Amino acid sequence: MDATHPWTRSYAPGVPAEIAEPDGSLVDLLTDAAGRFGPRVALDFYGATTTFTELADQVTRAAEALRRLGVSPGDRVALVLPNCPQHVVAFYAVLRLGAVVVEHNPLYTADELDRQLTDHGAEVAIVWDRIAPLVAGRGAVRTVVAVDLTAALPRLKRWALRLPLPKVRAARAAMTGPAPGALSWSDLVAAAGGLPATHPGPGVDDIALLQYTGGTTGVPKGAVLTHRNLRANAAQGRAWVPGLRDGAETVYAVLPLFHAYGLTLCLTFAVGIGATLVLFPRFDVDQVLDAARRRPPTFLPAVPPVYARLATAARERGADLTSIRYAISGAMALPPATVDLWEQVTGGLLVEGYGMTETSPITLGNPVAPTRRPGTVGVPFPSTEVRIVDPEDPTRDRPAGEAGELLVRGPQVFSGYWNRPDDTARVLLPDGWLRTGDIVTMDDDGFVTVVDRIKELIITGGFNVYPSEVEEALRRVPGVVEAAAVGVPTADGEEVVAAVVLDVAVAGTPEAIRTACRAHLAGYKVPRRVVVVEDLPRSQIGKILRREVRDRLLADSDG
Repeated sequence: MDATHPWTRSYAPGVPAEIAEPDGSLVDLLTDAAGRFGPRVALDFYGATTTFTELADQVTRAAEALRRLGVSPGDRVALVLPNCPQHVVAFYAVLRLGAVVVEHNPLYTADELDRQLTDHGAEVAIVWDRIAPLVAGRGAVRTVVAVDLTAALPRLKRWALRLPLPKVRAARAAMTGPAPGALSWSDLVAAAGGLPATHPGPGVDDIALLQYTGGTTGVPKGAVLTHRNLRANAAQGRAWVPGLRDGAETVYAVLPLFHAYGLTLCLTFAVGIGATLVLFPRFDVDQVLDAARRRPPTFLPAVPPVYARLATAARERGADLTSIRYAISGAMALPPATVDLWEQVTGGLLVEGYGMTETSPITLGNPVAPTRRPGTVGVPFPSTEVRIVDPEDPTRDRPAGEAGELLVRGPQVFSGYWNRPDDTARVLLPDGWLRTGDIVTMDDDGFVTVVDRIKELIITGGFNVYPSEVEEALRRVPGVVEAAAVGVPTADGEEVVAAVVLDVAVAGTPEAIRTACRAHLAGYKVPRRVVVVEDLPRSQIGKILRREVRDRLLADSDG
């Protein structure tokens, strides 16, 4: 890469223009960390700790257990887990065998899981026991391995969950449940010896991960990410924050590990720097503030609503978050008011970045330095190039300051979509440039501002919601003739709102429609509002114009 690119002048002191090429797999990343930081705590789960030495040992045993189940190099293995120590172990155990991890959201419905399981064809699924029945028999899955989250809790907490009290029973039911017909993860790993050291591991260019995303079309597809892609992005993240101290940081995993953002910053980046990873199955302000008293965080990757809620609660309760020196926000626009509040409460820096699943996921970031520019998504990461082009002709570059489509090239860019060559060809140009589908401007110093999206996905709470999925669920509701799902701005980002046309002969209320959608959609995808309309705007070829729907809804709310 050309080290004279203007954006490198804005880098924080010590950030290189380029990173070294990865020379090993993600398995090597863990092996190196265990060798350097063996006795240091790698994982903290409600106070139960796992050292790096113990983590490496558990990964070896889990890999042997999976080998005995028939997992071979190149096989896909589905992970459907919340944040927990077993998730970390399973992730690296699958990779140790040269197999491919496929991450899934454990909040998905059976229909949503079925689509993805059928697409990638995994025969073994490692699943949170509470939802194991949703996975059994789906796609090509022949073996379901159930994970009991309570098995990773400290002994005293496990004992307390056995008390015959209503609140305790409810707490236990939220963490674990029956998984008929499934194998026990704990039993399998306990019975397995270590995988022989001679068992071949993956190469740096082998596929490590399939991460499902709607890309620019809204139809979920598996983005193919190699060990090289993921190691490069972890190294880029490490280089971006030169003030981090290897073997001395504490990273809070409030982002879900099944999401590309959480996976890179918590599963690979944190391991690579020998950080202690504090795991939260879901974001809960009280749990985070409790953990901060016990094991203060130093680095917090999250989304804007998390920062706002934590800072507000800390200020109200007098909680101390001043240990957090660095925070990197992504997945949605970061309001300046949130930056101000966070930095007043913590005294640390909060900067915004930009990425997408296809780029492992981070490509741009605001410098962790006075040169940052709130309101922009920053400048390209080390070893990353960008172009701003005419969306109708990506061979034509746009001048500085003029809006155009963002193209990205670098070692973190994926190799394509799983079994979808046509979709791959539409976004991945022959010379390695990725079409992001985002309309941006870039100033003379290389700072990028997102203007609009070609793709019409909705970002709510940091999660992507694809309108086509919501509309499909809406059309399954009796009485719904037509539907359009759009994102409407809120103080924290966007919320899903649906406009529907109803059959006059079939009774149906907006609330009844929302309730019916819950059978087919994860909670965050269910429209927050359903608006009944007489008709929907269409193009000349009959395509529903979501942008016009959104504009009408905004105009009606303003009126």
